[in-house]
Amino acid sequence: MNEGDLAGKWRSFGWHVIEIDGYDMVEIVTALDEADTIKKVPTMIIANTVKGKGVSFAENVVSYHNGVLTEETYRQALKELS
Repeated sequence: MNEGDLAGKWRSFGWHVIEIDGYDMVEIVTALDEADTIKKVPTMIIANTVKGKGVSFAENVVSYHNGVLTEETYRQALKELS
């Protein structure tokens, strides 16, 4: 789903927006530290990620975003992520 310029939309409402790579722990911690310093406006952290990343049958498949895995798909996902 393409949300367009999500950061721009929130900035237009006066929010402080921080965009990061949602897989990079240094960026995550840095963003949280930065957010803690912003006092006059709300802050939003946009962590860019891929749904189901690393699981062949679930990557970028919307139905796995909040779906339930079967025992078989659960085992396959664990195998692929190990």
